[in-house]
Amino acid sequence: MQKSTGSQNMAKVSSFLGLDFGKAKIGIAIADSETKIAFAFGVLKNDKNFQTRIGAIIQRENISKIIIGVTRHAKDRQGEDEKMNFGKELEKNCGIPVEFSDEMFSTKMAHANIKMRGGKNIAQFDDQEAARIILQGWLDESAF
Repeated sequence: MQKSTGSQNMAKVSSFLGLDFGKAKIGIAIADSETKIAFAFGVLKNDKNFQTRIGAIIQRENISKIIIGVTRHAKDRQGEDEKMNFGKELEKNCGIPVEFSDEMFSTKMAHANIKMRGGKNIAQFDDQEAARIILQGWLDESAF
C-alpha cells in the first residue's frame, strides 16, 4: 500500500512554548499541538544572552506561539507591565506570536507538585514546573 501524499506534504506538528518570567531566570515548558500536554523543558538565565538561547530553542522545536504567564493583580501592576513589555520585545525579536495567560498561584502549585512527587531542591525546578502549569492551563482553555 502506498501513501497518497509524499512526506514533503505531511503536516508539521507545531509546538508551543510556555514561559514563567522572572528577573533572574525564566522557566520554560513545551507542548505540541497534537498531544496538548505540556512538559517542563528547563530554565534559562534572564541575561543579555537570553534572546539568542530562546531563539535557538524556537527554531529547533518548531515553536509557533509563545505563552507568557502574567499575574493580573492591582497590587502588582509594575510586574504585569514588565512581563507585557518582555513579551512584546520577544515577539518583535523572534517573529513568533506571544500570548499572555493568567499565572495566579502557579509557583505555589509548582511547589506542591514537586513536593507531591517527592522532589527535593524545589527552587531548582519550580520555574520550569510553573511554566508547565501556565502552558497547560492555556492549552486546556484554548481552541488554537
